[in-house]
Amino acid sequence: MNNERKIRVLIAKVGCDIHERGALTLLTFLRDEGMEVIYTGRYQTPAGVAHAAASEDVDVIALSDHTGSLPIIAESVLAELKKLGAKDIKVMAGGLLTPRDVKDLEKMGVMGNCGPGTPLEVIVDHIRGIFV
Repeated sequence: MNNERKIRVLIAKVGCDIHERGALTLLTFLRDEGMEVIYTGRYQTPAGVAHAAASEDVDVIALSDHTGSLPIIAESVLAELKKLGAKDIKVMAGGLLTPRDVKDLEKMGVMGNCGPGTPLEVIVDHIRGIFV
């Protein structure tokens, strides 16, 4: 039996974005790849996401948004994680991203930022790469 701890990922949607297809597809794929995945569902707040991530002891938060607000969302979630002393939780983002958004996210420390059509294997490789 393999006693290695599984990577724990929280997939989160902050705000009013109703587009779940990408998040649900990612959830299924990550589970199939042997990761433990928690999905917060839609309409979450940054504080709610941070609290869920800390209480579930996740390794990674994968933010999903298709409203063009990922830098604002990520900044808010990072601030909430800091308040909780949970700065060791990695954050990545996926959804509608401009090249400028990606640069802004990377400046914040949000890495693995994926736009529509990113192969799921690329996302899995990024998540696994965090722990090498």
